[in-house]
Amino acid sequence: MVQIPNTPPSASPGPRSVPTSADVARLAGVSRATVSYVLNNTSTVRISEPTRRRVLDAARELGYVPHAAARSLRAGHSRMVLMPSPAAPLGPLYGRFVSELQWALGRLDYTVVQYGTTAARGDEAARAWAELRPVAVLVPGTELGPQGVSLLRRSGARAVVTLGPACVDGAHALLMDQAAVGHAAAAHLYARGRRRIGVVVPRDPALETFSRPRLDGARDALRGTGAEITELPLAWTEEDAARLAARWTGLGLDAVFTYDDEYAMLLMRALQDTGVRIPEDTAVIGADDLMLGRLLRPRLSTVRVELPSGADLAALVDRAVRNPGAAPETHRVLGARVVRREST
Repeated sequence: MVQIPNTPPSASPGPRSVPTSADVARLAGVSRATVSYVLNNTSTVRISEPTRRRVLDAARELGYVPHAAARSLRAGHSRMVLMPSPAAPLGPLYGRFVSELQWALGRLDYTVVQYGTTAARGDEAARAWAELRPVAVLVPGTELGPQGVSLLRRSGARAVVTLGPACVDGAHALLMDQAAVGHAAAAHLYARGRRRIGVVVPRDPALETFSRPRLDGARDALRGTGAEITELPLAWTEEDAARLAARWTGLGLDAVFTYDDEYAMLLMRALQDTGVRIPEDTAVIGADDLMLGRLLRPRLSTVRVELPSGADLAALVDRAVRNPGAAPETHRVLGARVVRREST
């Protein structure tokens, strides 16, 4: 009988060790302090470009990623900026703003984390946000109150910034006057000779924060002129748009301002399907200046909404993080300008 040696099976490779800053320093031929200065974008220490490049190349080769918790411990605070998701979908305009803001904050060495929508909102949700220990929180809408701001500040947030129509005690504020959008639209229609003007208000309760001020702004623009405003609730469905279009002639309207360009496109198609001529019978104006509105026939008039610069908001966050005891800043940031095209 042939004896088979009792050789142990070949050992399977174990997990690779996690690379450290010391490994990066050895590969780059620099000190660990230099690695820290480069990877943390430290501005107080001058590092030559060749050295900086060597460190970055070494970190990339080893797959080294700085430990966020350790960096926060050294700094005394995190670099996380938390952005709770809005309660309502705000479309491509807001999406572009968020992308610009994330890029600008990244340039300042912050990490932006978007917090998904949950059942709790405002002051209730602030406790969940605080558990993540962000250095700053950017809150869209109107639901956060002074108690929520206080809770976030006590948990270590150096900056709380609200983006909405009013200030909240203790928070920095970017005031967005949605009424200006409706005011600009209604004033434009009046200047074009229209006197019986409908205003489309979405049936979605989550959009009331924006739609009601736009309706109020339209009413304010026409106050004392003799022109009439008719509120037109509309769900975001083809069926509801068709129902509204079917009774359009009976409403006697010669113009309509819709909540935004998407609602304008929805209603415009339904009106055209029933034989309403645009703008001869009814002028139509939306808001947000979306590209699709320019592709319609007739091309859609709109109110171009100018959101705050992402770079400016990032600079505000950075100022507040560096000086958390400073008085809250308030900035009015929403612009509204009519872009007239063929639909009016």
